[in-house]
Amino acid sequence: MALPSRLRGRWSLPALVVLVALVGAVVVWTRSDGEPPPVAKREPLIDVPESPGSDRTIQLDTTLYLPERTPAPAVLLPHGFGGSKDSVAGQATELAQRGFVVLTYSARGFGRSGGQIALNSLDHEVRDAQKLLDWLATREEVLTDAAGDPKVGVTGGSYGGALALSLAGVDRRVDTIAPVITFNDLGQALLPNSARADAVDTASPSPGAFGEDGVFKRSWAGIFFSAGLSGGDLASPGQEAQEPGQRTETGVPDASATQPGGSRPTGPTNGACGRFQADVCAAYTDVATTGRASERTLELLRRSSPATVTNRITQPTMIVQGEQDTLFGLDQADANARQIAANGAKVKVVWYSGGHDGGSPGPELRAQIADWMSFHLEGKGTDPGVSFEYTVIGAFRSSGTPSLRTVVAPHYPGLPGADPIDRRTVALTGRDQTVVNPAGGNPAAVSNLPGLGSALSRSSSLSSRLSLDLPGQAAVFNSEPLTSQVLMTGASTVKLRVSAVPGQPVPAGGAVLFAKLYDADSNGVRTLPGSAVAPIRVRDLPADGTPVEVTVTLPGAVRPVESEHRFQLVVSTTDQAYQNANEPAAYRIGLADPNLSVPVVPGVNATSAVPTTALWGIAIVLIACVLVGVVAWFRRRLTADVDPELSGVPLVISGLTKSYPGGLTAVKDLSFRVEHGQVLGLLGPNGAGKTTTLRMLMGLIQPSDGEIRVFGHRIVSGAPVLSRIGSFVEGSGFLPHLSGLANLHLYWAATGRPTEQAHFDEALEIAGLGDAVHRRVRTYSQGMRQRLAIAQAMLGLPDLLVLDEPTNGLDPPQIHQMREVLRRYAAAGRTVLVSSHLLAEVEQTCSHVVVMHKGSLVAAGPVEEIATGGGEASFRVDRPDEAADVLRGLSGVHGVAVDGEQVHASLNGTPRAEALQALVAAGVAVDQAGPRRRLEDAFLELVGE
Repeated sequence: MALPSRLRGRWSLPALVVLVALVGAVVVWTRSDGEPPPVAKREPLIDVPESPGSDRTIQLDTTLYLPERTPAPAVLLPHGFGGSKDSVAGQATELAQRGFVVLTYSARGFGRSGGQIALNSLDHEVRDAQKLLDWLATREEVLTDAAGDPKVGVTGGSYGGALALSLAGVDRRVDTIAPVITFNDLGQALLPNSARADAVDTASPSPGAFGEDGVFKRSWAGIFFSAGLSGGDLASPGQEAQEPGQRTETGVPDASATQPGGSRPTGPTNGACGRFQADVCAAYTDVATTGRASERTLELLRRSSPATVTNRITQPTMIVQGEQDTLFGLDQADANARQIAANGAKVKVVWYSGGHDGGSPGPELRAQIADWMSFHLEGKGTDPGVSFEYTVIGAFRSSGTPSLRTVVAPHYPGLPGADPIDRRTVALTGRDQTVVNPAGGNPAAVSNLPGLGSALSRSSSLSSRLSLDLPGQAAVFNSEPLTSQVLMTGASTVKLRVSAVPGQPVPAGGAVLFAKLYDADSNGVRTLPGSAVAPIRVRDLPADGTPVEVTVTLPGAVRPVESEHRFQLVVSTTDQAYQNANEPAAYRIGLADPNLSVPVVPGVNATSAVPTTALWGIAIVLIACVLVGVVAWFRRRLTADVDPELSGVPLVISGLTKSYPGGLTAVKDLSFRVEHGQVLGLLGPNGAGKTTTLRMLMGLIQPSDGEIRVFGHRIVSGAPVLSRIGSFVEGSGFLPHLSGLANLHLYWAATGRPTEQAHFDEALEIAGLGDAVHRRVRTYSQGMRQRLAIAQAMLGLPDLLVLDEPTNGLDPPQIHQMREVLRRYAAAGRTVLVSSHLLAEVEQTCSHVVVMHKGSLVAAGPVEEIATGGGEASFRVDRPDEAADVLRGLSGVHGVAVDGEQVHASLNGTPRAEALQALVAAGVAVDQAGPRRRLEDAFLELVGE
């Protein structure tokens, strides 16, 4: 037994699907963790000694973040260089929501804190941090290991990461640390030299000595120093500034920014040195003006480096370093890992696809740091272990963001207890080449844009393709195309032969060179992994041309070099990011050993934790959809009633009604029937209910009452009989980037029917698009879209063709062509239903008409009967005025009008023969007499206009 039509319309299949989707969404939402727990804040000012042994104090501006439940372990969170406590507010809140008491503060010389910047000195910034540990130990909200000993971990980025390392080295109260994108030796980071006698076999061996032999990293050093003056935070690269005074979108410190509450340094300044201590300012001035570091400068950089205390760090350490970092490269993390692991400490190393050139750690990596703290401070969760994780950057998607995958190895290679690193030998070829260092070191080659790489790397691969090697300044060596992928993981090494050109002067400071290792594809497009370059200073170069052999440690990087790609080694005499040699010189550069040693660290692709909540929601929604499908199947069986007596009738509409909430009735008790071979015009003014009727016919909406049958089958959403209807209702919808023909093929393919049944040629002939059918639809005019939509409706030559306002946008010849096509279409035994408000078109095209007004049927039948239903007649005569007088004299005749040689009259029941006889009797010659075929008059009369 079929369900009542009103009930079927109310519980349509789309409505059930929407209902189930909403239920699934509610289930997922109710199973989620909901709102994050609240976090309270306090902002105390804490006094610390101005200097060792001094009675004077300065104040540190701090913020204490308190979780929902206390007491709890504490996390000390220092900020990056040039920032303040506000720079790490977001991460502090996240950690507090994880259940930690978090203390952030503006280091001396930054924000609203007093004092002057001593560059992470053990006697100043590190001692300040110890005083903060003293203060934490007094708080009842903080768990303690003993009196005066808080249970505390330390994490921070860049400057803050170095503070975490140095504090752990001097204070045993620190229980665990997680330094991020930071340095081991500040002197080596700012004045590196990649030439050494022997290479250490680890994932990213540290370069050689610095100082007198180092090459000054002038661009980054300048940004580093100016960040201390301006408030730009080097620990938050690539982040958009969310508070004034943080980094700009480009990642470059914003010298004009200020932070809320006056977080720009407000204490006493030291002239042009801002809030730097005099010795720090002097050290920078020394190296920036000469390009070389004095012994005093080198000593200051050593005192400011964790390398002086890493031999005392035994706490569990998670080292996070960026693969896109030309300030503090992977070699700095490698040195920290090796030195700390040598003490027997537990060390985990993570390389991620960011850094000072590529962005701060994202939510997942920050969550890993929080998990590390949870386990080592509270014993909660799974032991993070000592695995080595690195991120592989793949191809760039259409959005401009790269695809990423994480590879996990059991241990960081080269550490005690770990396997030695694997190395792949790749042969390089190339003759010895002469390169020239221009006077003044200008123009200089380009390897990267310090501080700007983060903005570029977020949108495209441009940052790794910025390298520019100048002709005459660079020696180039290539490998053969690779036969399989090589996943370079760390620092490659190569042995070079360098000699002076006899007769050319040799600079007193030795030869300054720069080595880069490219990934070159089969088209010659080069990518510089990490945008990094290895500076080399070769001292004591013989003037007679005797070569000197040096082993060069290239920058640490992670890069999958694909098969058919080449390794390309470039050795240049200049680089704009470094202090170049000013004296003109020429050198011969060759390969002392053709073998390039490439590190490879095997591992497995990591999989994220199973998102249980999401899977529950998906499972429930899928089960509900299956239930909906079962219900729909039974519903289809219940409603697929067929009236055998109507199986040969194209369309029967009975008592059709559609009402909407609010009392609006669009269609009311509509009934009519359409037979084979008819071209039926559904006629009515705008708002008559024509389109609503067609939408119900197509199963797009359900009627409130009544029914529609097509070839005896009752119409419901998704009824199989709908496949026998071709329709064009309420405009066309095409993919604009495809051609008209491709759109038609795609539409037909979606029906699942054989291509030979589509009759594309007939449809395209109807459309009349010509060669335009091969153009993209976005270039079509409205008329061309209309014709394409009509062709789409006629694909497969359906038994019933339904067109809504088909002449919109067509020009007169196209309208005439379509009119003939529709007539021929119906003459072949098919049926056409045309909805229109254009009376002339309906009269010329249709054989039958249904007139609707205000949702109701007002007339139905052949066009001729509807047009002549008013009894009007037309007479073609020789004397029109006399004929009009004769007709006016007849009983009952009215509405007489003269139109040229024709006289029109409403006979109002008077036989036409009687009127003709009267005219002839009056001596009026009648050439033609017949009914007046004027649908417009009949229509206006029917709708009361």
